[in-house]
Amino acid sequence: MNKIAKRCLVFAAALAAGLATFSPTQVHARVRLKNICTVYGQKPTPIVGLGLIVGLKGTGDGGKNPGTARALASILSNLNNPVDPNKEVKDAANVAVVYISAEIPKEGLRRGQKLDCRVSSMFGAKSLRGGQLIQSPMQLSAVEDDRMVALASGPISIEDAEIQTTGRIPGGVMLEQDFNSVFVDQKRGNIITLMIEQGHANFAAAIEVAQQINEDFKAEVGTNRIASAISAHVVEVTLPKLYLDDPVDFVARLLDVDIDNPQSEARVVINTRSKTVVIDGDVEIRPVVISHKGLRVEVGAQPGPFVALNTQGPERPQQLQDLILGLEQLRVPIEDIISIIRELHRSGALHAVYVEN
Repeated sequence: MNKIAKRCLVFAAALAAGLATFSPTQVHARVRLKNICTVYGQKPTPIVGLGLIVGLKGTGDGGKNPGTARALASILSNLNNPVDPNKEVKDAANVAVVYISAEIPKEGLRRGQKLDCRVSSMFGAKSLRGGQLIQSPMQLSAVEDDRMVALASGPISIEDAEIQTTGRIPGGVMLEQDFNSVFVDQKRGNIITLMIEQGHANFAAAIEVAQQINEDFKAEVGTNRIASAISAHVVEVTLPKLYLDDPVDFVARLLDVDIDNPQSEARVVINTRSKTVVIDGDVEIRPVVISHKGLRVEVGAQPGPFVALNTQGPERPQQLQDLILGLEQLRVPIEDIISIIRELHRSGALHAVYVEN
């Protein structure tokens, strides 16, 4: 028996032992809407700004970049101490211009609350360690909106010893205005829009969500349908009159509705950096013959010179996890397994959404 035949026989034995692990038993579970949906209007809001770090131990960019000298001169002028940026501060290597970024959470915040922020060197600073950010204005990331919405300041904390040019300021941003989360569209008749997350978004799931919402609130709204599936990822819900004065309570109850484990598209996600393969759902493989580096495998095809992968008969579609299990038990390197899955996708033999990062 040649080497290829031996490998195929070992592969078949490995699959026979492993198929029981991946038996097609269906697990019934209930999932709350809060775990698969978000409320439209609740989204993070990025804010940005430019600032000046001071107090560095000669690792700044003030001595190299005219822009830093001008920024320092401008700050000194605002403090009633005007200087010539071309002469008096041109060698100030203890300062650095930085980009400031923060994100207001989707739930919103009120004026006076604080946020963490990140700072990153803009020019040639070698390190921001030991520096402190001078109070700096921040604005919304939209270019056309230059209103100041927050102030940032504080000592820099370096998180990664290998990257000294970026840092974090815990609680370094003070909000100067309210950010409210608007989730009820009053112009359209008090509509609340649920967005089904991408991994679960499909027409069947949207219909299931709408039907379950109508069923759960039937005792309060009667036969009126308050929820409708608009698309594969959007369900619109009309705020009942009973909750007009307390929409927050309604949304809390709405997101607490649970449905049967929602139908989701079969999906294969591969991270080539970390060599990770994630299989979501029943990922089937059509009949195909695989030949890779001396290993030959037949998947659900007619009898021939190869060892058949599917040992449970044609009534059971072959699953990708069966193939991976057999390859792993043969100690096939993960890089080769990823290559095989990639080629199955390219040939159309992989019946799933394929995502490679």
